[in-house]
Amino acid sequence: MAATVKPAAGMSQILEFMKLIGQLKRVPRTGWVYRNVKNPESVSDHMYRMAMMSLTITDPTVDKDRCIKLAIVHDMAECIVGDIAPADNISKAEKHRREEATMRHLTSLLPEGLRGEIYGLWEEYECQSSTEARLVKQFDLLEMILQAHEYEELERTPGRLQDFFDSTQGRFHHPDVLQLVSCINEQRGHHMANAGGTKKSEKLQNCATASEEAATSPHTS
Repeated sequence: MAATVKPAAGMSQILEFMKLIGQLKRVPRTGWVYRNVKNPESVSDHMYRMAMMSLTITDPTVDKDRCIKLAIVHDMAECIVGDIAPADNISKAEKHRREEATMRHLTSLLPEGLRGEIYGLWEEYECQSSTEARLVKQFDLLEMILQAHEYEELERTPGRLQDFFDSTQGRFHHPDVLQLVSCINEQRGHHMANAGGTKKSEKLQNCATASEEAATSPHTS
């Protein structure tokens, strides 16, 4: 029979922390919800790919480990406050106040060392006070437009989510990020061009069919 291990002091609070952040898997990204995207990604989905962007960055001057930590912490407060979008008409100051209070609550469930580290990472991202924080912010926007591109492909609606791309104009600076943005735009351009050609062909086919039907139909007086 397996021995029963008594939980260490404070472990129940860590479990509560894990349950709270687990809610991020069930919080949909508000921007996609408002645009009626089918099966929108969760906040957790978004942060995971940002972490992978951090892991695969080729710049040797970047602290990858710190970028990964920033990526998985930056939206943590949304497990309680939700994903507050610009369309919600909540001021940046109020959004920050809610998220700060939530982060203080979440980190209070952790041992002192972790408490300071995780809150500090969130604050670093919020204040954009390091090179890594500024890069991860670019990953945040990059992941958003990549997801928008994928939704346009999946739903066969090229160009429908253009406003998400427009909101990132002039906000990308790192060479690796700029190259990925260029790749996305190139793929998206082909997708839109192909869709435009298909629609044009369908329109021409419909016109041809209508002409044939008119030619073979008896005229009425």
